Amino acid sequence: MEFTGFGEYAIDFFDGLEGDNSKAYWDDHKHTYQSDVRAPMEALLAVLEPEFGKGKVFRPYRDVRFSKDKTPYKTHCGGVVELGRGGGAHYVQIGTEGLYVGAGSFFMASDQIARYRESVADDVRGRALEKILAKLTKGGWEVRGDQLKRAPRGFDPEHPRIGLLRHKRLFVARSWPPDDVLHEPGCLDRVRRAWREADPFVDWCADHIGVSEVGFR
Repeated sequence: MEFTGFGEYAIDFFDGLEGDNSKAYWDDHKHTYQSDVRAPMEALLAVLEPEFGKGKVFRPYRDVRFSKDKTPYKTHCGGVVELGRGGGAHYVQIGTEGLYVGAGSFFMASDQIARYRESVADDVRGRALEKILAKLTKGGWEVRGDQLKRAPRGFDPEHPRIGLLRHKRLFVARSWPPDDVLHEPGCLDRVRRAWREADPFVDWCADHIGVSEVGFR
């Protein structure tokens, strides 16, 4: 499958959806979503599969069961390649703000958080993570993820990596505003290069966090 870039009207589609997040708009423009957004995302993941593994495209529908926001559709399209939820992932997304890529552990179950904190507290594994993240931030990535306000129970508030220990999930991200490259084959090079840069971090997550044995609730 060949990837030649996202379609000409991909950003226009999401701009319109932000203004009118309704079934009527979706039905009237679904063909644009399929041709300019979803099909290119599937092609992008297919081209990257030999190097990074099989990916999947997320559903366009929001889960509104526990949300005050009842708008039915996501205003972006995301694709992911992951070992297992929380165990290390590469992510790519297109939306009104352009192209977004991320990597790391976007969600962690209780057993994953325990393994993560044990690894961060360890001098060898924790320092390795610090070096990986320092190199990524120097290269333009941002470190993100929900954090506790205080030190987690059982950990010294003065620990040299207390900032990392407070994380409940940890990932890195970078983005590019809408530009011509988004609609060209060069978008593939942009994503591939970013994912390669983040590979050491994804590997660290896979080795030291791994797949959950208790699942998500």
